[in-house]
Amino acid sequence: MDTDTAAEPELVLQGKFADAATRAACSQDSPPADDEGVIRIPVSMVEQIRRACDAAEAAGTQL
Repeated sequence: MDTDTAAEPELVLQGKFADAATRAACSQDSPPADDEGVIRIPVSMVEQIRRACDAAEAAGTQL
């Protein structure tokens, strides 16, 4: 969780860069902005991400 952003707190995720074919497929549905990328996150990380999102939501304006 990055609470030092100019606008609002952001959840920071780390993953492997997606391959060219995956990036192209994703870009058809939702082209990434110049400062965005497509990453892959293992399914084994879903529970950790869920807990991080729940914690961020519970913190609300306290962040």
